[in-house]
Amino acid sequence: MSAKIPSSIKYIIGNEAAERFSYYGLRAILTVYLATHFFNPTANPDLQSIAEAKANEVTHFFITLNYLLPIAGALLADWFFGKYTIILWLSLVYSFGNLLMAGFTDNYTVFMVGLVLIAIGSGGIKPCVSANVGDQFDDSNQSLMSKAFSWFYLSINFGSFFSTLLIPYTLTAFGAKVAFGIPGILMFVATLVFFAGRKKYVRIPPSGFPKINFISVNFYLLTQVSRLVKGEKAKDIASEKFPEQSVHAILSVWEILGLFIFVPVYWMLSDQSTSEWVLQATKLDLRFFGTTLLPQQVQAANPVFILILTPLLSSFIFPMLETKGIRFNTHRKIITGFILLTLSFVIIYSIEGGIERGEHPSVWFQIAAYFLLTIAEILVYLTGLEYAYAKAPASMKSTIMSFWLLTISLGNYLVSCINGNISQGGFLSKLTGANYYLFFIVLMSVVTFLFSIRFRSDLFRANQLS
Repeated sequence: MSAKIPSSIKYIIGNEAAERFSYYGLRAILTVYLATHFFNPTANPDLQSIAEAKANEVTHFFITLNYLLPIAGALLADWFFGKYTIILWLSLVYSFGNLLMAGFTDNYTVFMVGLVLIAIGSGGIKPCVSANVGDQFDDSNQSLMSKAFSWFYLSINFGSFFSTLLIPYTLTAFGAKVAFGIPGILMFVATLVFFAGRKKYVRIPPSGFPKINFISVNFYLLTQVSRLVKGEKAKDIASEKFPEQSVHAILSVWEILGLFIFVPVYWMLSDQSTSEWVLQATKLDLRFFGTTLLPQQVQAANPVFILILTPLLSSFIFPMLETKGIRFNTHRKIITGFILLTLSFVIIYSIEGGIERGEHPSVWFQIAAYFLLTIAEILVYLTGLEYAYAKAPASMKSTIMSFWLLTISLGNYLVSCINGNISQGGFLSKLTGANYYLFFIVLMSVVTFLFSIRFRSDLFRANQLS
């Protein structure tokens, strides 16, 4: 009997498509709406820079919460409640947050409460939904899991693409209540779709709180810091109290974190494509193949390029390069992504310089920047996920995936702090206009250089594939 995709998968993918439509639809309009409606409603040119900085601060703090809370969601699901319960209840929290935002578009306090609830819901369910896909498979159909994850990934990008085009138009044509309401409706639909499959899911029961975990072992080592200073090995000290296999697994995480430490700065730049770049698009010539785009619609270039370039790179470009003896290992992919992201910001910096000179640059320049940014995303984000999963010990895979998401959270938190300092007239207040983007170009260049020094042996080892 041939293997089949589990029937539960269609409910999970349907849920994910609707939820991603909701999330990216909200993100598509959030920054510009905050800047124009709450922070500078009179369109005063003297207040515009401060309003944009405040809007960027809020947007990046929202993204920070989205990628910080997966740790809590994963632990609550794995240890206490199970994935199904966490997904269902946090989806309802998510939907209520949408309801508040749509119902109180003129009340900043309630609007922000809704935004925080959405961050709690979206962040909390994030690790559970993807893990729930894998839970549906067993030995009889394990070979079909990659196909299901491909559908899952496509559903994310289709949801992102259509919402990024539709919701900005809805905001312009029908107003804020409808524009913020549609993502809420889609999130409620996502919850209903997930609930409809409740009898189909394979549910892995929670394991309970483990006494031996990453925090407990490392905390114990901190209490023994005097022995570490004297030269005793961390593994030997920890093994006195914990099983050697568990200690080895937990300490091996630090090798992986040695790569992760370079990634938050990547996210500091990359996630500005949904905030700072959108604000820049309001000042561009938005004519595109005979039509005029809305500023918030330009970011739809990212999911389109992902859908095109992901299979192109994995199925054609990299295999072709390998036949010519050019092999891209993990570190080569990541450093190439760093370089391409920096180049995308060089384009954005040049656009901003033209705007400051009173020019009206074409949107095509920003689309070119999105093209480079998307290749960088594929090289860094997907490679990082594969590296994290492949290198992590079996008992630590969930923890490592949470740490990977933490790099996104930390990067956005730092950008939020920078924009908060700018909006309050702090010591970074001169980072406006083109100078703002130049700062990040220099920062990413420094990180790329340090990465090349740290992993020089891996970068120049000709035949390394891992």
